[in-house]
Amino acid sequence: MLTPAYGAVGAETTSTYWVVYDDGSAGLIETTDEEAPLLSRPGRLVTQQEYQARLDELTAHTATHRAEQAAAEAQQARDDYTALIALGAPDATARRMSGYTGPASLEEGS
Repeated sequence: MLTPAYGAVGAETTSTYWVVYDDGSAGLIETTDEEAPLLSRPGRLVTQQEYQARLDELTAHTATHRAEQAAAEAQQARDDYTALIALGAPDATARRMSGYTGPASLEEGS
């Protein structure tokens, strides 16, 4: 049986429920009703520990996605910089146009 957490807001007592939705997202519902809330979309009420575990998974996934995206953007800037240098653009211009901020370690003929 799921037991909500209770707290006081003003003169009313609130209950907190934790939800994991079928799409994988997680939610927290605070209510002053004494009954468990009806969910607005498919999902299930879970314990606070299950909610926190899902939230930790989502946080880790977001961090991984952001790191992958940053790496891809850095590689694209490097590729653009390399192409501009190969076309004869001056280093400063190639950096400005590509957004590349790494070392100028490109060797002649490569």
